[in-house]
Amino acid sequence: MKVVSPRPFLNYFQFLLHVRLGAAFTFASQKPAIVKINYVFCLVDLCCFDDSAEAKYLNQEEIMNSAVIENPSPEDCANNIFEFSGTKFEPEIAAEVWQQILQHKWLMSEKLGRDIGLRISCIDFLENMDQALKEYIDYKRKDILAEMGAQRIGREKWDTISDSQPPKQLVQRRIILPLAEAALSKKHGVTPPKTIIFFGPPGTGKTHFVKAIAGALSWWYIEILPSMLMVDGIERLGANLHSVMEKARNLEEAVVFIDEFEEIGASRDAATRIDKSITNEFLKQVPLLKNQGNKVLFVCATNYIRELDAALLRPGRFDCIIPVGGLDEDGRRTILEQFLSKLNTGNVDISLIVKMTSRFTPADIEYLFRQAAHFAFEQEHASKQDYRVTTDTFLEILPNIRPSLTEEIIEEFQKDSITYSRT
Repeated sequence: MKVVSPRPFLNYFQFLLHVRLGAAFTFASQKPAIVKINYVFCLVDLCCFDDSAEAKYLNQEEIMNSAVIENPSPEDCANNIFEFSGTKFEPEIAAEVWQQILQHKWLMSEKLGRDIGLRISCIDFLENMDQALKEYIDYKRKDILAEMGAQRIGREKWDTISDSQPPKQLVQRRIILPLAEAALSKKHGVTPPKTIIFFGPPGTGKTHFVKAIAGALSWWYIEILPSMLMVDGIERLGANLHSVMEKARNLEEAVVFIDEFEEIGASRDAATRIDKSITNEFLKQVPLLKNQGNKVLFVCATNYIRELDAALLRPGRFDCIIPVGGLDEDGRRTILEQFLSKLNTGNVDISLIVKMTSRFTPADIEYLFRQAAHFAFEQEHASKQDYRVTTDTFLEILPNIRPSLTEEIIEEFQKDSITYSRT
C-alpha cells in the first residue's frame, strides 16, 4: 500500500475531524458521548488512500447508507455493524445495538444540525456506548417532559399543609423520606413506594397533596386528566393510556398524577367492553411501572374508592392507599392564614373564623376567600375609599356558603377508610 500526500484527503479529513471536534465542543457542557477523537482512524484514512480511494470510500459510504433496510433482521444488523466498524456482534445482540446506533445517529444529527453518516455514528457509539445511551435517554426525556406538560412545584407548597392534618405525617414518613433518602432506604431494606392512591370526599385537597409531594421532593409534576386520554375518542383511550404510561416509565424524578381515577379504573363487573379493556390495560401497566428502576412516583386520586376495580385495590398493585378527609382546626387555621396573607386586611378574629368553618374543605375555604376578595373589590369601587377585609366581612359572607362535608359524607368516608386504607 503506497503512502500518498495528505492534500487529496484534506476535505475528507477536515470533514471527519470537524464532525468529531464539532460534536465534542457542541456537547461539552452536557458531558457528551462524542468526546473521543479517533486519531488512528483519521490518520489511516489520511495517509493510506489516494484520490480514487477517497472517492471509492465515500461512494461506499453512500451506497451502504442507502442500502440499510428499514426493518433489518438480526443478521443484517450484525453485518451492518461489522461493515461500518469492524466489530462483530452476535445477531441477537446486534439487533439491539443497531437500534441504539440509529438513535445515536439521530441525536448527533439533531444537535449538529446536519446529517451524520452511519459509519461515524457507529464508531462513536461503540467507543462511548454507556455515555451515548445515557445522553440519548436524557435528551428524549426532555421532550417527554415538555410533551406531558411537566411543571416545577415550589417547596413552600408542602408548608401550606398543616402538620396536624393526618395524611401529612404519614406521607412524610412512608413516601417522601424513603424516596429522598434512597441510600438509607437501601441500607435497611426499605422499598420506596412507586404507586399510590389518595381517596376522599371532593375538595379535601388530594390534588394539593400530590403537588406538595412533588414540591417537597423537588421532582417534576405531571398531571394527566382522563379527558386528555379521550381526546381521540373513547375507542383510543386504552391506546393513549398505554402511550402515556410508556413515556412515564422513561422519566426520572417525576410525580405522575391521574385525577378522577374512577373514570379509567372502574370496576369491570358492570362495565362496557371498552371500559373493561381500559381497566385491563391499566392493570398491565402498573406492574411495568413498579418494576422500572427509575425514580417515578405514580399517584391516582378518586372521590369514589368503591367504584374502582377490586384488582387495583389488592396488595401488589398500589403500594399505599391513603384517605384524605376533612380538616381539623389547625388545618383550617393554616389555610386561612395562607389566604389572609393575600388580602388587604384589617382586624380579623381568625379563631372565630376557624370555628365558623367547621366541615369546610380546602376547596370551600378557597371559595370563601375568593368571595371575600371580590366583596372587598366591589366595596372599594363603590365607595372610592380604602376597604379592608375584617371579621365583619366574613360574618356577612359565611352564611351564604354551604360546607361540602355533611354527616352522611363523613360517615361514609370513615367506613371507606377502614375498608380500603393500606398504609
